[in-house]
Amino acid sequence: MIATMAEVARLAGVSTATVSHVLNGTRPVRETTREQVLAAMAQVHYTPNAAARSLATARTRTVGLALSAISNPYLGELLHAIEDESAAAGHTLLLADPHDDPGYEATAVAQLRSRVDGVLFAPSGGSTATLEALAAQNVPTVLVDRMLDGRLDEVGSENVEPVAGLVTHLAGAGHDRIGFVMGLPGLSTTVERLEGYRLGMRRAGLPPGPVVEGRSDSEPARVAVRELLASPGRPAALVTGNNAMTIGAVQAAHDLGLSIPGDLALAAFDDFPWADAFSPRLTVVAQPFAEIGREAVRLLLRRMAEPDAERRSLRLPTTFVHRESCGCRP
Repeated sequence: MIATMAEVARLAGVSTATVSHVLNGTRPVRETTREQVLAAMAQVHYTPNAAARSLATARTRTVGLALSAISNPYLGELLHAIEDESAAAGHTLLLADPHDDPGYEATAVAQLRSRVDGVLFAPSGGSTATLEALAAQNVPTVLVDRMLDGRLDEVGSENVEPVAGLVTHLAGAGHDRIGFVMGLPGLSTTVERLEGYRLGMRRAGLPPGPVVEGRSDSEPARVAVRELLASPGRPAALVTGNNAMTIGAVQAAHDLGLSIPGDLALAAFDDFPWADAFSPRLTVVAQPFAEIGREAVRLLLRRMAEPDAERRSLRLPTTFVHRESCGCRP
C-alpha cells in the first residue's frame, strides 16, 4: 500500500498544505513542524510523486545523484565520470545537494527517488531514515565515497591505511609532534581517516597528538588550525582529512606568519588541481575519483538490471603523491 500525503499529514498532526510546503519549500515552516513531517514521511515511507508508483514497470532512463557540495570544484572529476558513464548507458543525471543536513537530505533524496530509476548517494552522518526509505521502496541504490556496513552496493577509496601512511611518512622525516584535522563528525570517511591517523601514530611509536575539527570545509579548518598553531606546544606537522581543510590549514599558517614546511610540515588526504601549483607543492594521497564515479554507475546499472544480485562493496586504492610540503626531498 503506497502512503499518501493525507496519511503523512494525519500522522504528523498537520494539514496536507503544511506537508506540501515542507516538501516544496513554498512557505516557511517551523523547524519542529518540519521535523514532525519528515519523521512521518520516513515512518510510512512516503514518496512525494506518484511517478514512483510506476518505477517497477516503467523506466525514466534517469539516475539521481545526492552528493553534498556538488558545486565543489575539487569533485569535478567525480561528477564528470558519473555523468559520462550514465550518458554512455543512455541515462540522464539528476543532481541534488543535501548539504550534509540529515533533515534536508531526507527531503532531497525523497524528491530524487520519485523521478529516477536509481540513486547514487553519499550519506551524511544521520541518514538512517533515508536509507530505510530507499530500501522500503526498493529503489536501486549505490553509496558513493562514504561506506557503511555492506547492506547496499557501495564504492569508495581506502581511507585507513593511506592516512596511516601519511603519518608514518612524517614521522620518518623526524617529526614527533603530529596533529590531525578531522572532517565532519559522523561521516564514515571522518571516522576511517581518524582511525588511520591513530594507527599511524601507534606504528610510529608516538603518543596521540592533537586532533581538531575542520568540519570538512576550509573556513572551519582555518579557524581550528589557527587556534591550534597559536597554542603552546603546537605540532610541528599536520595531516589534513580532505582537500578543503588542507586549504584552510595553509591559510591558517599564513595568517600566523608560519612557513610550510619550514615551520609546519603538511601532508594531506585528497589531491586537487591546484595542489601542484601551491608553494610549496602539497604532498597528498590522491583518490581515484574518476574510477569511483565510473564504478558507482556500473554498480547501479547492475542493481537496476538484477535487483536480487549479491551486494558489492568496492574499495579502490589511493596514490601517494610526494611533493615538498612534508619537508623532505621528493
